[in-house]
Amino acid sequence: MSLLYINWKLNVIYFPPLHLVFTINKVEIRAAPSLQVPNGDALTILCIADISKSGNFMIEHNFTFFKDGRILSDITSLQNRTEYKIPAARFADTGEYVCMVKAKEKKKKSDVMLVKVTGLPKPKLTALKTMVTEGEELPLKCEVPEEAPPLTFTFQKLLTPGGPVTRTKEELDKHFTTVEFLVEPGEKVLKFQCIASVYSAHGMQESVPSNEQLVTVVEPFSTPTLVIEPSLNITEGDNVKLVCRVVVRNYDIEIIIQKDKVILSSARGQNFLTYFTKVRTEDSGNYTCKVELGSVSKEKTVNVVVTELFSKPELVYPAKTIDEGDWLQLQCKVKGLLPKTKISIKTRYLGKDNMLNDSSSFITRAHVNDTATYICTAEINGIIKESDPVQIKVMLGGEIRICCQSLYGTPPITYKFFRGNQTVNSSQIFNKLPAEFMDKPTKVGVEQYSCEASNYHSHIRTRSRELNVTVIAPVGKVNLFSVPKMEVEDGKGISFYCYVETGSFPINFKFFKRNNRKPLFEETNMDTRVVSYNKTLSRQDSGEYFCEASNPTNRVQRIILASWQKVLIAVFVLVIIVILSCGGCWWYLRKKRKGKNNSLLFLSAACIE
Repeated sequence: MSLLYINWKLNVIYFPPLHLVFTINKVEIRAAPSLQVPNGDALTILCIADISKSGNFMIEHNFTFFKDGRILSDITSLQNRTEYKIPAARFADTGEYVCMVKAKEKKKKSDVMLVKVTGLPKPKLTALKTMVTEGEELPLKCEVPEEAPPLTFTFQKLLTPGGPVTRTKEELDKHFTTVEFLVEPGEKVLKFQCIASVYSAHGMQESVPSNEQLVTVVEPFSTPTLVIEPSLNITEGDNVKLVCRVVVRNYDIEIIIQKDKVILSSARGQNFLTYFTKVRTEDSGNYTCKVELGSVSKEKTVNVVVTELFSKPELVYPAKTIDEGDWLQLQCKVKGLLPKTKISIKTRYLGKDNMLNDSSSFITRAHVNDTATYICTAEINGIIKESDPVQIKVMLGGEIRICCQSLYGTPPITYKFFRGNQTVNSSQIFNKLPAEFMDKPTKVGVEQYSCEASNYHSHIRTRSRELNVTVIAPVGKVNLFSVPKMEVEDGKGISFYCYVETGSFPINFKFFKRNNRKPLFEETNMDTRVVSYNKTLSRQDSGEYFCEASNPTNRVQRIILASWQKVLIAVFVLVIIVILSCGGCWWYLRKKRKGKNNSLLFLSAACIE
C-alpha cells in the first residue's frame, strides 16, 4: 500500500516509492528545566524519537507517556518529538517516567527517568473557634489543597511550658484533616500551627509551618483559696474552720474539701465551702480545696500540723501470762499529764469496753476469768487517746509433782525433765531416791512429760516413756441476753442467747425458768459458741430466766436474766484437774528392782518418800 502526499502550495503531487523502509533507532526522554524541580514550578517531560528512513516520507508517530507504570498521556504526531506539560509540579508528580513511541507495527521505549519534586506547599491552618473556655475542646483544620493524598498532618500547640504539644493525623483520601485540643486550666492564650508531610517510595517531603492561629481562653472560675481559721498554730482539741472560696462565672461548679484522699465535705452551685472540726494529732496532713466543672479541676493545698496536747497512754502490766491467785496490777502512764486528765482502765471483749477503774491504777487477785484484753484511756478537753491493747492470760493454777527414778546405776545420777521436746528442769541425785520436779501446766489439753538419766559411767543417755497429763478447765464467764430486750407482748416470741468465754469441751447449756427444776432447753456443744432458745410467750411466762453452763469439771456457771434486763452472775473459781494413772507406782518400782535390766527408767506423777 502506498501513500499519496499532496503539496497544495506547489501544486505538486508526490507518489512515494512503492516500498517504504524505516527503523526506530532510539527513544529519548528528558525533563525540563531539570530532573529536580521545586514544588509549584512548571515541569515539561519531552519525548524524542530517533528514526532512520529509506526516503523522504512522513510517518505518523504515537507517543505514550508513563509514570510509575501508569499511562499519563497518548499523543499522535507527524513530528519525531512531543512533550507532556505539568504547569505546577507537586510532590505527587515525583516518580519514574518512561516514553514509548509506536510507528506502524514498530515501537520502542525510552530509558527510565526519575523526576523529583522538592518541598510542599505551605499548609493553611484554621481555628474553628476564636474564643474558648477552660476544659473545652478546640477544633482545628489543616489543609493543603494543591497536594494529593495520602498526607500526614502535624499540629503544634505552642506557648506551653514544657515545649510544643503535637498531634499527628494521617489522611489517605483527603487533602485536609481536623483535630481537637483540650483547653487546660490556667491557659490564657493559645497559639497553633501545622505542618504537612508526604511519604512515598521515592522519599519524604515536609512543608514549611502554616500560618499561626491565636485563640483566647476564658476562665470559668478562678483558682480557689483555702484559709485555716483562726490560724495555722493549732493544738490538739482546738476547733478549726477551713474556708474555701472561688470566683465563679455563674457555672454549676462543685467544691470539695479533702484530707489526703479522704473527702471531708462538698457543695455544688455556690462559691464557698466551710468545714469545722476538732483536731487531733492524726489530723495533721495536707488539706486540699478542689473546684471542678466537667474536665476542669483547680485546687489549693495547705499543710496543717497539729501540736500534741498529751501523749498516747501506755498500759504497764506485770506480764502477759500470770498465775491464778497472783496480783494483777495495771498502771496507765501518760507523758505530759495535765491536772484535768481523765484516766480509765478497761477490758475489751467483742468490741465492747467494760470499765474496771476510773483512775490510773488497778490491782486485783488474778482469776482465770480475768484473762482478757486490757486498755487504758486518757481524756482531756474531749480528746480521747487509747493505749495499745494488751492481752493478759491468767494461767489455770494448780501444780503437779513428777518423779523420775533409774532403778540401777551408780550415783550421782543426773536427771533431765522434758515437757514435750523442751527441757524444763534438771537435777543431780546422790542416792537411790527419785528426782522430783514441780510444774504448772501452761495450757488446757494434753501435756507430755518425759525424763532422761545419765551418770559418769554412761555412754548413752536413757530416756523414759512419755507420761500424758490431761488438763481441763471449768467454764468461765457465762453471758445471756434476749431479743427483744424489753417487755414482750402476749403471744409474741422471744429468743435467748447464751455463750461462755472459756472452758474445756464438751460444754452443756441449759435454759431454766425460776422455780422450775426441769430445763426448758438443753444442748451440749464442742464449742463456746452462742446457743439460742426460742419461745413464744404468754402472760403466765413472765418471770426470771437463767442459763447454766457446765463441763466435765462438774463446776457450774449460771447467769440470770431477771425482768428481762437484770443480770446476776455467780462467779466460780476455775481449777485444774489433772487426770493421771498413778495407782501402785511405788509398788511397781519395788517390784522392778528384782529384774536384771539396769537401765530401767520410770516416770510418775506420784512420789513416795
